[in-house]
Amino acid sequence: MWFILFSILYWIFIVLSCIVIFIGAVILWVFTFPFDRRLWLQHRYSCFWGSLYLWLNPFWRIQVEGREKIDPSQVYVAVSNHQSMLDIIVIHYLFFHFKWVSKRENLYIPFVGWNMMLNRYVVLDRASRKSFAKMMRDCRRHIEQGSSIMIFPEGTRSADGNPGKFKEGAFRLALQMECPVLPIILDGTGRALPRKGFVIREKTTINVKVLNPLMPDEFRDMDSRELTDKVRGIMESALAEMRRTG
Repeated sequence: MWFILFSILYWIFIVLSCIVIFIGAVILWVFTFPFDRRLWLQHRYSCFWGSLYLWLNPFWRIQVEGREKIDPSQVYVAVSNHQSMLDIIVIHYLFFHFKWVSKRENLYIPFVGWNMMLNRYVVLDRASRKSFAKMMRDCRRHIEQGSSIMIFPEGTRSADGNPGKFKEGAFRLALQMECPVLPIILDGTGRALPRKGFVIREKTTINVKVLNPLMPDEFRDMDSRELTDKVRGIMESALAEMRRTG
């Protein structure tokens, strides 16, 4: 009963706060857009926005390992496993600069989707091949401008919490741009916010682990499928180890 009541109040708070915080995002965009080409400040504001909901939820504990492996001067193709719609908020909690590749449907979420457009995050229509080509062009442009790219290579949330099959797009991009791949492991988000329903049912520790980046010299001679399988294997092993060690 308490979890249901808290969940109702928590979601009301999220809806109301999104209105206020989005107004702040628009004001920030108006004053910084002319000189902030990468929208670094806009993204930083979005990191704070997402992190706020993690900080204020007493039932979620965030445990981060390996944050120091992210070099703020380096541009990455960052990839993460995908358990919950909460995942992108948790990635924002790491406070590094990136452009998120998101399915088009997320743009229709009031305030959140509009903020994605302010940030010039990359949009993909999964039903269109032309959209994939445009997504790759947009990603290449952002990398050239100095922004990392954040992709969930599974393309959708896992049904059982274990990594599914990875698509090759992120790894093809890393090969084309000779860009380091930054693997990130998440665990617990699927329990914190289940795939079906919005009731927060239990206290949950959300684990985040940033793995060692793979530098271009390590995969230059691979094709995209080989690199995809290599990174998936590394992430799957790291997730299993994380679960073994608690």
